[in-house]
Amino acid sequence: MPGAGELSDWVSDARERTVTLVTDLTDEQLLGPMLPTLNPLLWEIGHVAWFQEKWVLRHARRERPILPAGDVLFDSAAVPHDTRWDLPLPSREETMGYLREVRDRVLERLTRGEPRDEERYFILLSIFHEDMHTEAFTYARQTLGYPAPHLSRPPAAGPAGPLPGDAEVPGGTFLLGAEPGEPFVFDNEKWSHPVVVRPFAIARAPVSQAEFAAFVEDEGYQRPELWSEEGWRWRQAAGAAHPVYWQRLPGGGWRRRDFDRWVPLEPHRPMLHVNWHEAEAYCRWARRRLPTEVEWEVAAAGEPDGSGGRLSGCKRRFPWGDAPPSPDRANLDGHAMGCRHVGAFPAGESAFGCRQMLGDVWEWTSSEFLPYPGFVADPYKEYSEPWFGTHKVLRGGCWTTRSRLLRNTYRNFYRPDRRDVWAGFRTAALDG
Repeated sequence: MPGAGELSDWVSDARERTVTLVTDLTDEQLLGPMLPTLNPLLWEIGHVAWFQEKWVLRHARRERPILPAGDVLFDSAAVPHDTRWDLPLPSREETMGYLREVRDRVLERLTRGEPRDEERYFILLSIFHEDMHTEAFTYARQTLGYPAPHLSRPPAAGPAGPLPGDAEVPGGTFLLGAEPGEPFVFDNEKWSHPVVVRPFAIARAPVSQAEFAAFVEDEGYQRPELWSEEGWRWRQAAGAAHPVYWQRLPGGGWRRRDFDRWVPLEPHRPMLHVNWHEAEAYCRWARRRLPTEVEWEVAAAGEPDGSGGRLSGCKRRFPWGDAPPSPDRANLDGHAMGCRHVGAFPAGESAFGCRQMLGDVWEWTSSEFLPYPGFVADPYKEYSEPWFGTHKVLRGGCWTTRSRLLRNTYRNFYRPDRRDVWAGFRTAALDG
């Protein structure tokens, strides 16, 4: 359980990341065009501060509002998305001042000793909420073609090439979900419950850009038989003929847009910016399938028993074990400013030999986002419950996800038509 000192560091670090990701943008860029998948960044910055003020200062500390109109402006559950560009938002300077004041009040509280359990919970909630939004800031910059953000770049794993083949995972009983005792879990991870798993084979690495390019070159976007009815309707409506940020070169081959610049397509880089429909169509073309989220978590967290023929009762917090993420195990925290080759990070392998199950790209699963048995919404009721049944589950985190947010049980979720997010996928062998 993080103490007051570590909480202070995380509050400061999360706020520093927010500022870093927006400080170089113009006022016009902070507003940006109205798009259904994005928020105006100026609104989103204010929302981050408002959320921390609401839950930490006003809810847990019973303090009076700093910004009298905050609820009217920044409550995402109450303010319709399309109206956010027309709100009388505070100026850039006022919004950044609001960010600082909320942060400083939280930090001041933490200098006075360990917080109560309720305060600690809401401080962590506000940090992780901000971490999710700073990840959204990075894909907003990609969507809008803004320059890459200026993040620190410590050494990261270099090129490592492809990683073909499947990991064979035995069957057995597995405890899916988070177990009591975790310092913090979201309501959709609660609680672990036994599921019976059949043996399966899952790719050791995510699908690479070279592999996906073969699907595109084989007219994968023009063949209705490879798509579900819903997927084909999406493809036609979107006019999608190839991945969203790809461009065909005159002499053959492809390049991709990386923020505001075009770069040659790297064959061994994991496929990125594909939606669930595109991933499913690729799987049908490759005579494979998407893994279920149960299979994904088993491959990431499970261990074989002594004979190797069944799952043991052990479960890892991270694919490599219980030690926290490090730069040699996973590409996280945004420092590498992009993905690494699918064969990189051998130190991060799971017990079954799956690599990069945390970091690089979020991975689509075949599963609907649904509650676990006995689900009870946490105080932030809008986090999970409104999205059950309409979204698909993704697992694993991406290159810009904060490492403190993740563990093998963490569930992300997006609509199946979203391809602006940092999402890719790995495949599983067809049953039988």
